[in-house]
Amino acid sequence: MRCFVGIDLGSTTTKAVVIDENQNVLGRGITNSRSNYDTAAAIAKQEALVNGRFYLFRQALGNTGALNGALDAFLGQLERSFRFEQYLEQLADLESTCQRNVANARFGDAASSVSSALAEVFKRLSAESAALFAPGAKPKSDFFRDIAGSQYLATGEVVAKESGIRYDFLLNVFDRSIIEVENRVYGDSIRRHLLAALERTFLMMPDTAGRRDRVEAPIKGILDMPMEETYIVGTGYGRARLPFSKEHVRSEILCHGLGAHVMHPGTATVLDIGGQDTKAIQVDPNGIVESFQMNDRCAAGCGRYLGYIADEMNMGLHELGPMAMKSTKTIRINSTCTVFAGAELRDRLSLGDRREDIMAGLHRAIILRAMSILARSGGIRNEFTFTGGVAKNEAAVKALKDLVRENYGALTLNINPDSIYTGALGGATFAWRAVVEEGKTAEARS
Repeated sequence: MRCFVGIDLGSTTTKAVVIDENQNVLGRGITNSRSNYDTAAAIAKQEALVNGRFYLFRQALGNTGALNGALDAFLGQLERSFRFEQYLEQLADLESTCQRNVANARFGDAASSVSSALAEVFKRLSAESAALFAPGAKPKSDFFRDIAGSQYLATGEVVAKESGIRYDFLLNVFDRSIIEVENRVYGDSIRRHLLAALERTFLMMPDTAGRRDRVEAPIKGILDMPMEETYIVGTGYGRARLPFSKEHVRSEILCHGLGAHVMHPGTATVLDIGGQDTKAIQVDPNGIVESFQMNDRCAAGCGRYLGYIADEMNMGLHELGPMAMKSTKTIRINSTCTVFAGAELRDRLSLGDRREDIMAGLHRAIILRAMSILARSGGIRNEFTFTGGVAKNEAAVKALKDLVRENYGALTLNINPDSIYTGALGGATFAWRAVVEEGKTAEARS
């Protein structure tokens, strides 16, 4: 099966999209960019291909009718079981890496105690791991580092007290080890994990046992089917670091413009607020960029700015939007400068302003900054598409809707739930065009 891949290497996350010859989106993948961009690109692509397998599982099982009304439940359990298998492998890898780093660290006489404490920590983490992937469980992150990290820190503190060792020893070992583990690609394990997940799913859903042959055959058939990476196009903040030849790299502007057009064919204006920059793009009816504007080198008004605010408030990034939505009072924030944001935030709190109102004011300030960039690009035309990670923030969306209505009247505003993948989708579409329309067959890697 021929597949076309787009990879968007962002400053905070790396995204990948895989499409087929009919331009159907087969799969999407995302991972932390962190420090190793080559690995991030490989992991995101791998995740997109795995996601594509699940898409094909759904199609095949739906065509057979083997599961009748249990298709969604079965696939949901299959994916949870697969993620559980992946997590266990990475957890075991993390434990062995931690133990190796203990041996290489300068803990002196405490080394043996630290090693024993680590063994106890991972014993407890393993015992707790099944609950993380149980039906109804909602992990706070999709990334191993975040899930394992939060569990490790909480359990490690308890074990350190019980063992009478310094907690910072366990922290030190984790910090050194997690970087190694998150920069490994476990591609060779995917088939094995999927087959183990299939067995686990049959055990957890005994009512499907009588239909096992009709369910198992199409799944194994898809696992045996090669997904050929026919052509890859890379883009994004770190595109210069991608292991591709220049022919396989496109600018962020072109990919976001085309990706937004593919998602919403009527798109005329695109606003993308990512982790590092804000882009305002005008496209023609074919998704070709006509003009654009970007913010300067300052990160104010981008995802990193919101991350800084979250740190100042000792909150998770995902908590900012819901808090701002509880605002009952309009507060004007004078600065969106990341450097001075903390000071103004503390000043507002000292004056008695509620955190909810401050958050709403911050979100409005961010969108006002974006509106000025949009104005320089040519204003907002119907249809208007909002993309990027910040498009998932409900308070930012509300502020944008309010300001667009105030300044431009009633317009169609598109916000796709998969908008964070817009750049990668544009890249995948360029890859498809290169082969199907232009007849190219060159390898992506240089």
